[in-house]
Amino acid sequence: MVVDQFIHDVYSFVDDHEEMGLHNYIKILEDNGIKWSWEPMVKAEVDHLDAQCIIALIYGAIRADRFGEGTLLAFLKDGLITKWLERLKTLDTD
Repeated sequence: MVVDQFIHDVYSFVDDHEEMGLHNYIKILEDNGIKWSWEPMVKAEVDHLDAQCIIALIYGAIRADRFGEGTLLAFLKDGLITKWLERLKTLDTD
């Protein structure tokens, strides 16, 4: 399944890039004024966020699904994962 592969890839990225500190995703979000909960993550303005924070949003959404099944699917359906990935793409091309 595509979603399972996506989750696996994100976990692998987080593990392979420990220098980014992504295991502390809640602190990264808080340092950027975003609380690790649905509404603040949904409302986060990503245009000014760096790659570390965007990946923390994605990782946070995946981790949230462990506590509330269907959370990741809701982030996907609302287009937020796509929005965050597009921001990463923009940062990569800049």
